[in-house]
Amino acid sequence: MKRVEVAAAVIERPDGAFLMASRPEGKVYAGWWEFPGGKVEPGESARHALDRELHEELGIIVGQAYPWINRAFDYEHARVMLRFFRVTEWQGEPHPHEGQGALAWVHALQPEVDPILPANGPILRGLQLPLTYAISSATEMGVELFLARLDVALARGLRLLQLREKTLTPAAFSALAEQVQARCMAHGAILIINCDMALAARLGAGVHLSAGQMRALDARPELPWVSASCHDAEELALAERLGADFVVLSPVQPTASHPGAAHLGWPRFADLIADYPLPVYALGGLSGDDLDMARAFGAHGIALKSAAWEARP
Repeated sequence: MKRVEVAAAVIERPDGAFLMASRPEGKVYAGWWEFPGGKVEPGESARHALDRELHEELGIIVGQAYPWINRAFDYEHARVMLRFFRVTEWQGEPHPHEGQGALAWVHALQPEVDPILPANGPILRGLQLPLTYAISSATEMGVELFLARLDVALARGLRLLQLREKTLTPAAFSALAEQVQARCMAHGAILIINCDMALAARLGAGVHLSAGQMRALDARPELPWVSASCHDAEELALAERLGADFVVLSPVQPTASHPGAAHLGWPRFADLIADYPLPVYALGGLSGDDLDMARAFGAHGIALKSAAWEARP
């Protein structure tokens, strides 16, 4: 059975709510909830199909829409490739045109609608992730300064942090992780521990896996969040096989820490994730100003190390 291409929209309000639609009577899975969208017609791009379908179904004109994740799914009646876009700007008020089902603005943690189509349910996991993933720099900065900068960043809205300090002793790393986790929990932020699954389990944190760890594992670690470090198509496939929640793909641009080293560049980055089902953070030589560029090339967001801790007024 040929796989049907479908453009699907995560239409997002500034308050974090997004739009879902119920399937009307007479259709397969009638009454189930899904993200708005529709089939890509022959000769049509996924973005063109998105614009057309949202105008026909909801009466809106799409402004800004970022390509996001691509999820293949096999139903009993059809094999689909869902190409998701995150729509952040549009004209008009979404309303169901004749023959369409009901609409509801919902949130990722508590979607408030049920049941949700099987192909769409896992998308909610990715929508819980913020656009910026900070990586710690305590060794370079000094622990006290890092913790002070972390307090500021959390107060300003940082909600995803990887603790990665390879030169600290295990005891010092564990002690720092306890302090960082306490701060993250106080702000509702997600802490990811680099490589140390036992420490992550003890703290109730997530883990960030190296490529070597992925090759050695047979199953996803039983932790609340699992991310992975990827540099090529093979490692991206390993992360998908293990059921990681998201990945970091690097290096996108030249970095000060590895001058002269090979880097992906944005076109190659986009090629690698063209059909990828997991949220991907771009890493390497980036600053906060690169977020829009990264999203235009299909990234979920950006991962920052030194740039995450720069002092700001």
